[in-house]
Amino acid sequence: MERIPILEMGEFLLVTIQVDMHDQLATTLQDDLTDRIVQASARGVLIDITSLDIVDSFIGRILSNIALMSRVLDAQTVVVGMQPAVAITLVELGLSLTGVRTALNVEKGIALLRASLGPL
Repeated sequence: MERIPILEMGEFLLVTIQVDMHDQLATTLQDDLTDRIVQASARGVLIDITSLDIVDSFIGRILSNIALMSRVLDAQTVVVGMQPAVAITLVELGLSLTGVRTALNVEKGIALLRASLGPL
């Protein structure tokens, strides 16, 4: 079964999507990520979608679900690297991406996570 790697970076989890997302892979990522948040006691999740050229409504909904589930598990989620065409598509589809915070790149995403978590 195909899986997307989830890396631990201190108190954060890093997911870099390097393949075309299909529905089953997105669902597997959602399940794997929620498990890893609990196992690692992660306080933040950074999802890099730089290599995604296309995002459909299902993938958009999965990103939103991941952010909401992370929040319930006491972790913040930031999606980084969104291409302009992906942003346009998501807006045209009318997806609000509730709970999804975004940043332009990984560096800004980590800064956003650190700022939202406050001092340790």
